Amino acid sequence: MQAITVRDREAGLAGLSLSDVPYPQAAGNDVIVRVHAAGFTPGELDWPTTWTDRAGRDRTPSVPGHELSGVVEELGFGTTGLSVGQRVFGLADWTRNGSLAEYTAVEARNLAPLPADVDHTLAAAVPISGLTAWQGLFDHGRLTAGQTVLIHGAAGGVGSIAVQLAREAGARVIGTGRSADRDRVLALGADTFLDLQTEKLENAGEADVVFDVIGGDVLDRSAALVRAGGTLVSITLPPKVQPKAGRAVFFVVEPDRARLTELAMRLRDGRLTPVVAAVRPLAEAPAAFAPATRTRGKTIIRVTEDRTGDPL
Repeated sequence: MQAITVRDREAGLAGLSLSDVPYPQAAGNDVIVRVHAAGFTPGELDWPTTWTDRAGRDRTPSVPGHELSGVVEELGFGTTGLSVGQRVFGLADWTRNGSLAEYTAVEARNLAPLPADVDHTLAAAVPISGLTAWQGLFDHGRLTAGQTVLIHGAAGGVGSIAVQLAREAGARVIGTGRSADRDRVLALGADTFLDLQTEKLENAGEADVVFDVIGGDVLDRSAALVRAGGTLVSITLPPKVQPKAGRAVFFVVEPDRARLTELAMRLRDGRLTPVVAAVRPLAEAPAAFAPATRTRGKTIIRVTEDRTGDPL
């Protein structure tokens, strides 16, 4: 089968290539997924798990990408809850070969059923961004109806979904970003928008939850915006500056079938629309990692089409 592989950590982006690799083997409680569409995170080549397995051993050449949507091709020993031919989407394991491949092995618990009327391209844009937004807002931020949430990077993959989920939950939403993002963020449901290029961050006022996906100075200054009893949530680095009367949380997204199922229902009903900026074929995935080609929103890789005509 074909897959994008990376062989040399020192080579960086130049080490990415389309290669012929062996068909994956399903371990216990795995499924083999025929991948239709896949997502990736541009910074994956800096992650230790891209290069080593759970025991810390070198696993190159490795296949990057951790978001996928496709169809179950086969079941590993003891796998329950999914069936061959079923449409699924979810997260490929961090320390195993990922989703930029025609087939990949995934723990069944990391996948959720995908409704027939949700296309694979949209579904592949959701697992990391959607779960990160959900967990940041509700599991860690404890956001509830009537509260105010400040979402940095509100036009990006995570931020755009966070805006939609927070608005649906009945929160007042303040989105931040660049001036060019204003119309998009407001259209997604934010009540107000703050331009980080031309306005003072402090003009946003206090919020019950501050959700940061930017880091650096923005993260440090955001601690002062957390209302008493509120939470500063970061996915970039542990906050160095703590809120005076609140708490700070840093987290890494975790697989969650139940939450993926809820996100799939929102996709089906039109209550959630991920921002897909570009769709490219598998052969162009190496170029899609390059900073010069990145766009606001997700770039999705179209890997293959179903033999039975299941649409992307």
